[in-house]
Amino acid sequence: MDPTALFEHHRSRLFGLAYRMLGTPADAEDVLHDAWLRLHAQELAALDDPEAWLVTVTTRLALDRLRRAKTEREQYTGPWLPEPLVPDAEHPDATLERGESLTLSFLLLLERLSPEERAAFLLREVFDYSHAEAAAILEITEDACRQRVHRAKLRLREGRPRFRVDETAQRRLLQRFVAVMSEPTLDSLRALFAEDALHLSDGGGVARATLRPLHGADRLARLYFQLGRNPALPGVHYELVTLNGAPALIMRAGDALLAAIWIECDGERITAIHALRHPEKLARLLAVTKSAAAASLH
Repeated sequence: MDPTALFEHHRSRLFGLAYRMLGTPADAEDVLHDAWLRLHAQELAALDDPEAWLVTVTTRLALDRLRRAKTEREQYTGPWLPEPLVPDAEHPDATLERGESLTLSFLLLLERLSPEERAAFLLREVFDYSHAEAAAILEITEDACRQRVHRAKLRLREGRPRFRVDETAQRRLLQRFVAVMSEPTLDSLRALFAEDALHLSDGGGVARATLRPLHGADRLARLYFQLGRNPALPGVHYELVTLNGAPALIMRAGDALLAAIWIECDGERITAIHALRHPEKLARLLAVTKSAAAASLH
């Protein structure tokens, strides 16, 4: 098998790993490009296990990039949210490895972990490598790998992880949200949110967004009441879509894509709402939805 065919054979699995490590498709693609270059410089006959070699190289490249990204995200303007995968055939198999670990809420939860904990956790708990295999990939002892995975699980448990998403409840609450936003009142909005609900909005200092997390049903109701009544946003409408395997909304005004919104819920009320407003992070999604709309006209 030539290097390109070998790489393409494993590409989806490698992308799934890199994307879960980094939270942005562009960074994951950069990692895969670097891994591809290293493979072409490698003598294939010298590789006992080409797949293991590719996973190791991809993990280490992603780990190096994540360490740099962590520093950059500490200087980020406002909350940082992951970037969704575009809903097309670009990465058809990226969700094969435990799709619940691909949801945007779970990717955000992974930000609680150190880069080293994140790598060990993903290799062991999502991609099913043994502790010994993950330790070899990360060049650490097996005991150190076990400790990293254990710490990661504790940190994730503290953050109330939503491994299994109740998609029916999410979809129902998103539909209620859209209905309420068509004629918003403070009472109808307040009834949507749990008392301790959390709001995070990522504008990256480029688009208008709240710069700090907001907590509480009253504050969230006032925020969305103002948004719903904002005369500077005429013709805003919401579309129910699937992003990263879970229900979400995209917020439009004409041809402009203003936000991608996803939620967490307790089955009856919204416990967390996330609004991605950064135009660069929305660019791929905008391009795909425009293409889909154009195709539907023909």
